[in-house]
Amino acid sequence: MSGQQRSNIEIGMEVEVVQKQDQRTGKLTRGIVKDILTKSANHPHGIKVRLEGGEVGRVKRTI
Repeated sequence: MSGQQRSNIEIGMEVEVVQKQDQRTGKLTRGIVKDILTKSANHPHGIKVRLEGGEVGRVKRTI
C-alpha cells in the first residue's frame, strides 16, 4: 500500500519511513506508528508519522 494516502495509515501498524537525514540515501527505518503528523488526506512524498521509538519520517511502505 502507498504511504501517500492518510487513509492507508493507522496507529499501531508497521511501516517503513524515510527520516529527514536519510532522504538523500533513501535509507528506510521500520517501526510501529504512534502518531500521524500530516493533517491533509494525501502528500506526494508520504504521510509524516512518529514511530513508537520516537523517530519521525515519511511513510514509504506499509508492512
